[in-house]
Amino acid sequence: MKEQTIAYLLREELKDIFHAEQQLVKALPKAIQAAATSDLKKGLELHLEETKEQVERLKECFAILNTSARGKACAAMEGLVHECQELISDYDRSYVRDAGLISKCQRIEHYEIATYSSLFLFAQELELDRVADLLEATLNEEIQANKNLATLLEGGILYSGISQKALAEC
Repeated sequence: MKEQTIAYLLREELKDIFHAEQQLVKALPKAIQAAATSDLKKGLELHLEETKEQVERLKECFAILNTSARGKACAAMEGLVHECQELISDYDRSYVRDAGLISKCQRIEHYEIATYSSLFLFAQELELDRVADLLEATLNEEIQANKNLATLLEGGILYSGISQKALAEC
């Protein structure tokens, strides 16, 4: 029987998100290459750099917890990344593909926000202040990344490719 403590749960969930973030480090360059608009490319490039920093923060969390920094297969992220790859294959480079990429990336952000929210609360409960601070920093970046994606979709990408005629047909 597995250990039934919040400390154990925190360590296991850290392994899960560690694997998830590593998957994103590999997948984001493909999304960057697939993006049609420079704004989306720039946003994804910035988030790739943030994601690399988040991996380093997770390694620091593992060190604090005296746990090896290794991932545990994250099926949820595997599915989300697969959906993104399918979209890239199914759509030509266009504002439609960019809108789809943003949608897929927001799903990823929502997953990460939910995960980091829980992990932050676990660390707080265990009075692991440094771990909580590291997780909160990442949580805040994920929240901001989601807002940035929404802004791209609401303010430009979606409407840049849609003509007034197409809007009238809706």
